[in-house]
Amino acid sequence: MNRRWTLVSSVAGAVIVALDGTALTVAQPSLQRELQAGFAGVQWTSTAYLVAVASLLVFTGRLGDRYGHRRMFGLGMLGFGAVSAGIGLAPTVGWVIGLRAVQGVFGALLQPATLGMLRAAYPPDRLAKPLAVRTAAIGLAAAAGPLAGGALVSGLGWRAVFLVNVLPALAFGLPALLRPEHRPANLRTPLDLPGAALLAVTLACLVHTLTGRPASPVGVVVALLTAAALVAHERRTASPLLPPEVIGSRAVGAALGILVTVSASLLGTLFVATYVLQRRLGMDAFRSALISLPLAVLMILSAALCPGLLRRLGARRATAGATALLALGVLVLSRTTAVPLLACGFAALGAGFGTVMVTATHVIVHRADVAVAGVAGGLQQTALNVGPAVGVAAAAALLGAGTGPALLTLAAVAALAVPLSGALPAAAGVTSLAETAEERVPGGIPARS
Repeated sequence: MNRRWTLVSSVAGAVIVALDGTALTVAQPSLQRELQAGFAGVQWTSTAYLVAVASLLVFTGRLGDRYGHRRMFGLGMLGFGAVSAGIGLAPTVGWVIGLRAVQGVFGALLQPATLGMLRAAYPPDRLAKPLAVRTAAIGLAAAAGPLAGGALVSGLGWRAVFLVNVLPALAFGLPALLRPEHRPANLRTPLDLPGAALLAVTLACLVHTLTGRPASPVGVVVALLTAAALVAHERRTASPLLPPEVIGSRAVGAALGILVTVSASLLGTLFVATYVLQRRLGMDAFRSALISLPLAVLMILSAALCPGLLRRLGARRATAGATALLALGVLVLSRTTAVPLLACGFAALGAGFGTVMVTATHVIVHRADVAVAGVAGGLQQTALNVGPAVGVAAAAALLGAGTGPALLTLAAVAALAVPLSGALPAAAGVTSLAETAEERVPGGIPARS
């Protein structure tokens, strides 16, 4: 598979997952009415997916390292599409919830592979450009998801939101499985199944506790106990699920922490901002979406400009500046109700988050060896699943004190990423952004994964 096709496939995989999640939010009221479901059942259509995907991302990343990222990508895409078709035909909300959990399993196969394929296809010093393209596409999907979901639900009903996944899944999943793939050198490395089980239980309990209403203290206790058991197990086992060269890296640990704090701040802020726009200011959903549109636009633009920023400033300064900008955007939203200033606040959020997404992901994937790229991708995706769950849970708990205090707290959470960025490498690790000769050749050079 050549580099160009690898990049297109990686983007397609990231976009199909992003569109599915954002479009479902729009479709849930229609789903509730048609299937005569309660609010708890509708909430579980999202929670079941989140618990499944978050608990398995690292292990499925390891499967990609062992059996090939392209193979995992193909299986993930085809499975995601097949289960989407099943959800589109589901007779009851119980079927939807169960199939959403299965869809989360295939989403977990798919997501780390989109990063693992890029790491295998591109030299480390040329990763910034494909990562920027991938991030910009996710930003575009975040903006288009509610609009596309609304159009599908209005014209064809909520089932169309899932059925639309089938053709793209076939178009990208089948070629990934049919093309020959290089046999990974670490095929005989034992899989750490006990470590995978402990990590899955830890993350599943954590995400379920954060997304549940009300939160269960039992889930927190179980998560803490299994996390302690995981640490003890990983120190003893000969083939740990979490390789020391990945989790032992100060820069990788800082980058993961930055992704958790920044995504928590962003999603928590968006949760609170919905109340500000629609309840305090009395706007309808469409007008509030228009005011927040600068977030998606600036996320796309900042991601496109980030490779050049990385080359000039390095990951440390670029990330510190971007996290400070994001925190400033939250502060602006906490202090104003004027529409122009609100739009500026959302623009700052988008510019900051788009830059951090590229810089932090670049550090994680760039510093991981190809043999453990799947685990690195799984950790990055896990951070981006846990962070939003933390942010929304914190925002929901803080809303009782008012939207102002809630947003100030979320700005402080974003600001925590500024000192963390000091652990990132000062050097850019990015070469000239011009295409190489092999990238200009039609079809490119076959990339091994």
